[in-house]
Amino acid sequence: MAHYVLLSNFTDQGIRTIRDTQKRAEAFKEKASKSGVKIHTLLWTQGKYDVVVVAEAEDDIGATALGLSIASMGNIRTEMLRAFDSADMGKILAKMA
Repeated sequence: MAHYVLLSNFTDQGIRTIRDTQKRAEAFKEKASKSGVKIHTLLWTQGKYDVVVVAEAEDDIGATALGLSIASMGNIRTEMLRAFDSADMGKILAKMA
């Protein structure tokens, strides 16, 4: 399984409807589960990003489809980062020339 970090900011629409953010987060988790994406952590944050998510998916296609699906609702803009755990990093280092 591949790991992903999603860094999100509320859009104008998302901040106008901020009182619904917890409901939207639960809907996102359900949608993720149905898409085969496991949400490890979802946090509201202070600073540059409003929401940070750590997720795990079978591949980039499933993770990207989920990211586009939630972005299309218009409440957030998301930057998705592919992340590597220690085991993955070991494989990457072993392939270095």
